[in-house]
Amino acid sequence: MIFDSHAHLDDERFDGERDQIIARAKESGIELILNPGADLNTSLRAVNLAEKYEMIYAAVGVHPHDVKDMDEDTIEVLRALSNKEKVVAIGEIGLDFYYDHSPRELQRKWFRRQIELAKEVNLPMIIHDRDAHEETFKILKEYDAGTLGCVMHCYASSVEMAREYIKMGVYISLAGPVTFNNARKTYEVAKEIPLEWLLVETDSPYLTPVPYRGKRNEPAYVKLVAEKIAEAKGITLEEVARQTTLNAKKLFKID
Repeated sequence: MIFDSHAHLDDERFDGERDQIIARAKESGIELILNPGADLNTSLRAVNLAEKYEMIYAAVGVHPHDVKDMDEDTIEVLRALSNKEKVVAIGEIGLDFYYDHSPRELQRKWFRRQIELAKEVNLPMIIHDRDAHEETFKILKEYDAGTLGCVMHCYASSVEMAREYIKMGVYISLAGPVTFNNARKTYEVAKEIPLEWLLVETDSPYLTPVPYRGKRNEPAYVKLVAEKIAEAKGITLEEVARQTTLNAKKLFKID
């Protein structure tokens, strides 16, 4: 059984097919799915999905793209949502200096504020980092993120930085890009980072793994990510599935 630790099942691209997609995930051996929020609306939808489907858990937070619309009232809503039984993390939060849909100063401000919220409500964090590797690392180290619980979602930096993260107690999550022919760095991370520190995810409907690249992603395909990690490490799919599921359950405090 596999835990897809990051899937946006609330996305409108799944509308009208959600039950079938969840059924396919179960048939493919997916045991659990974590649906993170990206703003208040998607956070609320994630909570609603978690309450409807036994295998789904939720995270709540505001993605760096959308922090330009945040204020302290937003934090209060996230705090209230975080008390829901099946909310197991704050996320996805972080920095995105590739698109810069929100001004960088606001990204930094609300990233820190959401880390503080995670500490207040004692929940682990799901971190988005795009083209902001050094700054994201420094902020997480400043807050000693590993003691709270933290995962680098869809990790895209170097093996060296991944090693520094696991020294901090932060998990590394790999997604569809590990299957891409041009993703040598990510494959190297899969090979070199100890399995005890890895999670698997789809980030569906995005980042569809080979051989379905170019099509809409879905949780059933997380098995392809696990298979690529198994190949990189020279171990079985079953070993990867078992350990990454244990890791995710430990991080998100799911029995």
